[in-house]
Amino acid sequence: MPASNLPAIRACRPAWNKGRLVGQKRPLLPKHVWAIRVRLELADRARDLALFNLAIDSKLRGCDLVRLRVADVYAAGQVKERTSVLQSKTPQPVRFEITDGTRKSLLAWLEDPELVGSEFL
Repeated sequence: MPASNLPAIRACRPAWNKGRLVGQKRPLLPKHVWAIRVRLELADRARDLALFNLAIDSKLRGCDLVRLRVADVYAAGQVKERTSVLQSKTPQPVRFEITDGTRKSLLAWLEDPELVGSEFL
């Protein structure tokens, strides 16, 4: 059986992660956190600021953060000081404190007309 000369198969484009850092990233430094907060405040992005502050306070995974309900953080006309959330990956409750700045940003977002009647943050 004669060996045929087939053309070599090669990718048309380079891999998407070539030359990039993959895997776990370094945590944000406090100066980066404050820079993000300031930019969100200046851009008047109440929702993004509230969710960013809540993510920093709670240290929850993204999937758990987006599943938060208004009732988890808001009761009796004010934002709670402490709350407990059940994690999805490890079904264990996580208790965390909501800081004063986060409470202010959450209250500003909860008073927004876009959120009226919504059960998820």
